Formats: sequence, structure tokens, C-alpha cells
Amino acid sequence: MTAALGTLPFLATLWLVVVLGAKVLEESGAKIAAALKGVPLIEPAKICARPRIRTRAVQVRSAEPRWRAAA
Repeated sequence: MTAALGTLPFLATLWLVVVLGAKVLEESGAKIAAALKGVPLIEPAKICARPRIRTRAVQVRSAEPRWRAAA
């Protein structure tokens, strides 16, 4: 009876490992294959949906010229 109850968690764990392994291979299988062959993998350029917009830096003034002259 113990063997029957131990089989179910073993099979569930085995299934989870296989599913996660398939997911990893799906996402990075080309990188792994290229690394094993010793060939650099050239990925296509990723296009950003929202490009960053640089804001202009604000120049900080420590004091007005008339106050600076009085010091």
C-alpha cells in the first residue's frame, strides 16, 4: 500500500520536471544548441514598442548673479 501511495507523488514530480524542461528548451533551445556547437548565436534585433524619450536636463543655478556679486 505504501508503494502505491508513493508512486503518485513520484509520477507527479517526474511530470513536472518534464514540463519545466520542455518549457526551458522551448525558450532557449537555440542558445543551448549554439553553445554546444561552439557557434555564436545571432539574435534578431528586438524592436521596442515604446522608445525612450530623453528629457532635457535642467540647469541648476546655485545663486543669482546679483547675489553672487554681493558675496
